[in-house]
Amino acid sequence: MRIEDIRQELSALGAKPLHVQRVLRQWVRALPLTAGRRRPEDFLPLAVRDALPDLDARLQGLTRLVSSHPGEDGSARLLLALQDGMTVESVLLPRDGVCVSSQVGCAVGCLFCMTGRDGLIRQVSSAEIIAQVAQARSQRPVKKVVFMGMGEPAHNLDNVMEAIELLGSVGNIAHKNLVFSTVGDPRVFERLHSLPTGAVKPALALSLHTSKADLRTQLLPRAPRLTPDELVTLGEQYARASAYPIQYQWTLLDGVNDGPEELDGIVALLRGKYAILNMIPYNSIPDLPFQRPSWDKARAIAAELHRRGVLTKLRDSAGQDVDGGCGQLRARAQAGGLQPVVMRPQQKR
Repeated sequence: MRIEDIRQELSALGAKPLHVQRVLRQWVRALPLTAGRRRPEDFLPLAVRDALPDLDARLQGLTRLVSSHPGEDGSARLLLALQDGMTVESVLLPRDGVCVSSQVGCAVGCLFCMTGRDGLIRQVSSAEIIAQVAQARSQRPVKKVVFMGMGEPAHNLDNVMEAIELLGSVGNIAHKNLVFSTVGDPRVFERLHSLPTGAVKPALALSLHTSKADLRTQLLPRAPRLTPDELVTLGEQYARASAYPIQYQWTLLDGVNDGPEELDGIVALLRGKYAILNMIPYNSIPDLPFQRPSWDKARAIAAELHRRGVLTKLRDSAGQDVDGGCGQLRARAQAGGLQPVVMRPQQKR
């Protein structure tokens, strides 16, 4: 099911655009479809009202919570089952955010990532993406949605952009708080630059990870063949056009991309750019050879870059204490070793 399918179904029942928006608004905000200041019987056509219980059941059935794994940092890793039995991961982030998945699996095959080990299994539909947000909102407020979960959003561009449009129009999410994360694909930049005036334009996060073209090819073997210089050039163009700074993602791998040469390369690439560098110490994964650097080492790197003119934020991947790297919950579930954890009660706001 895609969002457009829902629109067409409601339109066929006699719903006007305003009626359709009402139904979609209630769904994306995790509210009953019959809720709202105006009673459905005073607002919606009879055929639409009669269809709401069945539609609501189908929307609620798009995802099912398999297990929830709260972290000490206020995050919670969610394993969600889709209607066909496939599973994806979402993360409730501290400070009212949620990270959603755009694919089951991933075709990029980053060497340090669990998700891509089995390749791409299938796309996640736009309605399934929204269902992840609704699932999160059923547990806590959501004011930011980042597309950094399982999958490469650029490889599912139509569904991701359809979900972004709904979230930014009736979903009560500020456009700058919709963050499209990608390894870098020319189609993404073409699509974003071609959006009409007034359209929902997300912020952009680009996975950089190294300033060396040859090392990037090794680490991201099936990413588009853009060099770090080319990627930053495209990112800077979008940053200036959108008035949002680009977030460059850098997963710190001990002894791989955290040496003096890389720091020099980062400064050459990003100093003076409309950008933020997010440095994230690696979330270690069993059976993979990469290691997480010490927090003191990561802190020193971030401080040095900041001193040299690169706005750097040192971030800890949410849920380190619950095997939080994307794909790990799914892999454990497939191996039969996943034990559900009950959500801790949230503090009242």
